[in-house]
Amino acid sequence: MDALDLARWQFAIVTVYHFIFVPITIGLSALVAGLQTAWVRTGRPDYLRATKFWGKLFLINFAMGVVTGIVQEFQFGMNWSAYSRFVGDIFGAPLAIEGLLAFFLESTFLGLWIFGWDRLPKRVHLATIWLASIGTMLSAYFILAANSWMQHPVGYTVNTERGRAELNDIGAVLTNSTTLVTFPHTITACFLTAGALMLAVSAWHLRRRNQVEVFRPALRLGAWVVLIAGVGVLITGDLQARVMTEQQPMKMAAAEALYETDQPASFSIFTIGSLDGREEVASVRIPSLLSFMATGSPSGEVEGINDLQRQYTERYGAGDYVPYVPVTYWSFRLMIGFGALAMAIAAIALWRTRKGRLPGGRWLWISAVATVAMPLLANSFGWIFTEVGRQPWTVFGVFKTSQSVSPTVGAGTVATSLIVLTLLYGVLAVIELTLILRYARAGAPEIVVPHDEDDEDRPLAFAY
Repeated sequence: MDALDLARWQFAIVTVYHFIFVPITIGLSALVAGLQTAWVRTGRPDYLRATKFWGKLFLINFAMGVVTGIVQEFQFGMNWSAYSRFVGDIFGAPLAIEGLLAFFLESTFLGLWIFGWDRLPKRVHLATIWLASIGTMLSAYFILAANSWMQHPVGYTVNTERGRAELNDIGAVLTNSTTLVTFPHTITACFLTAGALMLAVSAWHLRRRNQVEVFRPALRLGAWVVLIAGVGVLITGDLQARVMTEQQPMKMAAAEALYETDQPASFSIFTIGSLDGREEVASVRIPSLLSFMATGSPSGEVEGINDLQRQYTERYGAGDYVPYVPVTYWSFRLMIGFGALAMAIAAIALWRTRKGRLPGGRWLWISAVATVAMPLLANSFGWIFTEVGRQPWTVFGVFKTSQSVSPTVGAGTVATSLIVLTLLYGVLAVIELTLILRYARAGAPEIVVPHDEDDEDRPLAFAY
């Protein structure tokens, strides 16, 4: 493989690994804030125990997200210097706002939340975790605004003399139509992910009848969050699919391996045939569904890969503008499938634990524990689909991936950094799993009630 292929592999590994922690952090921060709010309003010790328990898991993931995010900057600077030079003026604005406003907001108030137990009044301390949660969502918005510009570039001009894009409308970048549909889709996916983690960890404890008074409500909360967030993911994903089809029709065509324009177009749940999808032996299809996803109408026309390739050749010049269809096709289905499976297990868990029940079926507990992996896989395949489906562009219609790689970094250098960073991520994964398993298995902490327990301006203390 040449330097470009290795750099793309490194980008994929670094980005997917980093995004494992981001949705857990965003979703869990709000759930922890909600649990603490319930404690402040009701005074029930179980809510306080749950707040501290899930708060520790949130902090572990937050720290790992920061560490893995730093590596992103390293690989951009080393492997993608031409890309960084081209988009720097555009990316600088939203990422500077993210760093100076959103990240400082979340990190500052998160520090106050960590060290404010027994030092700040209850409601002031509660406000810190809500502000930290809001900060995580603001960070996501500004980062998604930068990524959305790659999908649908707006508010810029290209300076041909300097060979770079220059910002001329920050408002257009921050209100990009792609950002406005991507942000709610991502946030609902974050809640689905955090809910699945809460469901899985609670199921592990309930299988052993540990601290039922804490983990049974947590299991039901997690299951409800998975279901509600899952519906949100479906609705926002539907909106995103139509915007995507309007802006990047080739991505939607590749998602179905649709080579010839069709009206109405069916959606294949599963297909057996050639790897690139040109020859089909057998498939399971839903009539008109692709037309509805792409256009909002069951009878809408969906352009095929061959027609789009001819259009792109006329518009952008000779070249291959078809993304790698097998990855695009299957990542799209795996994204949907894993998310739907998590919702199904959450619905079963809610039904089996209704009216105070605590079922003893082994397979329910095993399925519930396994739910933690499903949104993580769905998120990963969603990002893979988003990035691979845009190829051969880094900035759609403007700047190609082949132009983006660092011109002076050889394959040997990229291969070395790829190996080193992959090993580093392996070590980080072991540390992460060890910490999570340690704290998750320990269960919720017990409460030591201080003498001033009736003072509502002071939080309760803890013994670990």
